[in-house]
Amino acid sequence: MRGGAFKLRTSPYAFSGLGEPALKLLAEARRVSGLPVVTEVVDEESVLLAAAHVDMLQIGTRNMHNYVLLKQAAATGKPILLKRGMAATLDEFLNAAEYIMNAGNDQIVLCERGIRTFSDFTRNTLDLNIVPALKLLSHLPVITDPSHGTGRRELVPPMAKASIAAGADGVLLEMHPDPEKALSDGYQSLDPEEFAELVSDMARLAPALGRTLTLRGQ
Repeated sequence: MRGGAFKLRTSPYAFSGLGEPALKLLAEARRVSGLPVVTEVVDEESVLLAAAHVDMLQIGTRNMHNYVLLKQAAATGKPILLKRGMAATLDEFLNAAEYIMNAGNDQIVLCERGIRTFSDFTRNTLDLNIVPALKLLSHLPVITDPSHGTGRRELVPPMAKASIAAGADGVLLEMHPDPEKALSDGYQSLDPEEFAELVSDMARLAPALGRTLTLRGQ
């Protein structure tokens, strides 16, 4: 279960997360649901705070090149969800993972979350080419984030299903009980019914591609 306690936003006036109180909410959500939780860290202080409350630390797209932060996160011993920079090459992405490994932490999940292109229809362009490339060159698990990768709720389901075909080990999906009232990224979040329908579709699709769909917590 992922929630953003610390959110780096393009606009300084946008909602930037609740900070430490949100970490306590995530810990409570873990207690109630039994699901491990992950949140993004943005600096040394947030690394130390988050490590005390969550099971996994996320390095977001804007910090993939922040090598000091990569080493600080690695030093906690927590698993790391490493998101690809919005303009990062394959080599740069893999080298960011190497920084974490070189700091003594090999618990890394690579996440393709969309790159910046000339498209003005989608928020980003979900680069599914990189999924099989990463699987070829690395032993690390690879997931995709169709929510950030498209920025459009109606495009999330087809790109999530395409991710399975491309060989992704998982998909990261944003959901909100009422997306229209979300403080952040509601336009790319599925509501509970849409989420359930997508999971059902993926469960039917995966066996046809020789894959198995596993839901955490079940």
